[in-house]
Amino acid sequence: MPIALGKATRIVEVLLKAGKEYVALMHVHKQVDEKKIREVIEKEFIGKIKQLPPVRSAVKRQLRQREVYYLDILEIDGQEVLFKIGCQAGTYIRKICFDIGKSLGTGAHMAQLVRTKAGPFNDKDWKSLHDLKDAYEYWKEGDEKEIRKIILPVEHAVSHLPKIWVVDNAVDSICHGADLSMPGIAKYNDFYEGDVIAIMTLKDELVSLGIAVEDSGVIMKKDKGRIVKNHKVFMGRKIYPGFKIN
Repeated sequence: MPIALGKATRIVEVLLKAGKEYVALMHVHKQVDEKKIREVIEKEFIGKIKQLPPVRSAVKRQLRQREVYYLDILEIDGQEVLFKIGCQAGTYIRKICFDIGKSLGTGAHMAQLVRTKAGPFNDKDWKSLHDLKDAYEYWKEGDEKEIRKIILPVEHAVSHLPKIWVVDNAVDSICHGADLSMPGIAKYNDFYEGDVIAIMTLKDELVSLGIAVEDSGVIMKKDKGRIVKNHKVFMGRKIYPGFKIN
């Protein structure tokens, strides 16, 4: 689980909504043919699915659509099924297991679950409290190398988002809460209306997060107009020279 510090805690909202990956162990209540398990999963549990959250959940219990990007069976040993699943945020894996059991006609439940990815963070980024303690001790002695491997810049947390890079003299206006308009844009990734956008300096520093009010395609067709509604500013004011953008 990614942990944010200081002003970077405000980035967690983006990570909560990012896609997730899990490795889960499902126990099927009765012996069933392996071929049938694979067929049911492939036909019913990959792509857009309807899911009713479990009774004990943090959201209102109503049927909602979620997307499963992939569900790969890693191993089947008797009634134990080990699988990896990549899915939209808010997908309940224990409910996936229950629903698979229901479709099989056998019943099933989730026995174990490990989250292996959240947005741009994956299991290769895992650090233990012992790692952190050791790194902290090195830091106190003047060696920052290890702690910099654990405490990453906030920019790492938005590496999965579409981005717009802005010219230097547009940065301070955005830091004061201004929306991003056409004249301030230096370069960009493809994006669509409604996407969360990371607004960056040309040095790849995070300025703010915003919501796209147009698709990126309009940038080549217009020379003025608002592109991103400013939502959450991370960079301090007066770090870059001020200049108002319209």
